[in-house]
Amino acid sequence: MTSRLIQLVDRLPGARILLVGDLMLDRYLYGNAERLSPDAPVPVIHYQREDARLGGAGRVASYCGTLGAAVHVVSVLGMDDAAAQIRRMLEECGADTSGIIEEPSRPSTSKVRLVGLAQHRHAQQMIRLDYEDTSPITGALAEKVIAAFDAAVDACDVVCLEDYNKGLLTEQTTRALIERARRAGKPVMVDPAALSDYSKYTGATAITPNRIEAQKATGIDCSEESGWQAAAEKLLDTLRLECAVLTLDRHGAYLAAADGERRWIRTRERKVYDVAGAGDMVLAMLSAARAVGAQWSEAVTLGNVAGGLEIEKFGSVPLTRDEIIADLLAEARAMGKQRTLEALLPELARHRAAGRRIVFTNGCFDLIHLGHIKYFQFAKAQGDLLVVGVNTDASIRRLKGPKRPIIGEQDRVSVLEELESIDYLVMFDEQTPMRLIEAIRPDVLVKGADYTKDQVVGADFVEQYGGTVALAPLIDGKSTSAVIQRILEAYG
Repeated sequence: MTSRLIQLVDRLPGARILLVGDLMLDRYLYGNAERLSPDAPVPVIHYQREDARLGGAGRVASYCGTLGAAVHVVSVLGMDDAAAQIRRMLEECGADTSGIIEEPSRPSTSKVRLVGLAQHRHAQQMIRLDYEDTSPITGALAEKVIAAFDAAVDACDVVCLEDYNKGLLTEQTTRALIERARRAGKPVMVDPAALSDYSKYTGATAITPNRIEAQKATGIDCSEESGWQAAAEKLLDTLRLECAVLTLDRHGAYLAAADGERRWIRTRERKVYDVAGAGDMVLAMLSAARAVGAQWSEAVTLGNVAGGLEIEKFGSVPLTRDEIIADLLAEARAMGKQRTLEALLPELARHRAAGRRIVFTNGCFDLIHLGHIKYFQFAKAQGDLLVVGVNTDASIRRLKGPKRPIIGEQDRVSVLEELESIDYLVMFDEQTPMRLIEAIRPDVLVKGADYTKDQVVGADFVEQYGGTVALAPLIDGKSTSAVIQRILEAYG
């Protein structure tokens, strides 16, 4: 699974997203909050600095941009300083802003957050000021939005509707956009507003409400799993969706698809610093992943990872593909060291791209003893990561006879997983590890000094592409055969 997810993340730069939604400017004013005002029981913030970031649909655009996806934005902005900042930041993250319509009578949405650092600890948002006009856009302005959409839809892979209920995605406009996307054969992903009526989203491909939004829209209590399921089913049926995805904060996400798939996709516990932008991050990842061929469960899993990483940051901070892949690898490592060859190769590719040297060795490793420990320590010292190929029970019997191995393969692997010097384990059933060596292409190939270099399987192959072969020194009397012989002499 991990290898497939990494492959999808690597393909994200091929995604083309058409994003329609409410653009906002998020301003953060930072300062120390160390005392209360003598005039009123409110904290005094000693101003230090200011930061401006994209908000609303702008966050989705910036998230898509750092994931590598191409984004074309359709929206409405005023002709003010906030609009100029929003447009500039969108262009800096690579978004196409030619679909943004200027309307001088409509101020751009801007939110100012005062953030205090109390007692030099974590930053805490104290208050927020909103500058906005949420009245529905006029018919003439809606026509311009639809025209901008029509001009861009054929060139996209996925349409995203990011609705903050700020007046852009009116019922009429939303229905028109969904209808046009369907005619063009483009899937429509919707991050809905907190509304009690979702009927305007009817005919979209997928919808991604959080549990509070889903509860408001369906009237179903979503505090427990049965409620998630019932709400998802209702949304799937009434809106004629292909997929309903309920984001469930610490519980991950619940997926219900029209093809019958039902899955609760859990996520691991995170340190929560700021939930702002998590839903936008999920939409960005879900859309980009679907654009490059991800199955629904794969896209939602990646959305879980991306959304989880986002809440660990203060403010809306875009994630890179490298951060997501690093998190996937960390989670895979937490699940153990054993991999299939197919799963192992993408992980090794990421390590190699980061400049790490890959060391490979192999063996039966039946009855682990001090000689093995020293052998692995030597091997690890030759590079940065040690990959160990382990013979299956069947291959050992072919090599050493019907009485071996003494210890079964899963027990052998479990013991090897506890050794700090080993990073990855991969089983092989062949007489030699040549298939593994050819696939892994280690920088260093290690065998014991009981072999000469010309006897080491794969030595010539490794040296052909510039790799090296290292022979580990032996420890007298430390071998599995010697251990077995001493047991037989003592107890046979």
